[in-house]
Amino acid sequence: MSEQNKTLVRRVFDEVYNAGNLAAVDQLAASDFVIYMPSQEIRGRAGTKQYVSALRTGFPDIHFAIEDQVSEGDRVVTRWIASGTHTGDFQGIPPTGKQVRLTGTDIDRIANGKAVECWSHVDELGMMQQLGVIPTPEPAAD
Repeated sequence: MSEQNKTLVRRVFDEVYNAGNLAAVDQLAASDFVIYMPSQEIRGRAGTKQYVSALRTGFPDIHFAIEDQVSEGDRVVTRWIASGTHTGDFQGIPPTGKQVRLTGTDIDRIANGKAVECWSHVDELGMMQQLGVIPTPEPAAD
């Protein structure tokens, strides 16, 4: 079962986030799917589609690469790196044209062949610093 669960999560990254196929959300996520992030909670398939659409509007060339993936029982842990160019509005930030590279770790819970919950930890601060929205601290002098 753990290999099937890992395959399902890989499909989410490939089909939904990388290819922008929002219809795949209906196949891969339960109707009451929830994404828990430090800055927000995304609920349901409609919320998930809205989130992915906003992400891909801000970063149309975004690409997620899976670095590590471990599965046990009904959980899949995925460590990933994403990169993209900020060419559209994102979270109220007008396009900067800057390239970003973000890292994150997701823990997905799978039930009945669908994702039902995801705990996602994303380096949002690093992304905002790369976009120039939040200053990057200067290194301390010796």
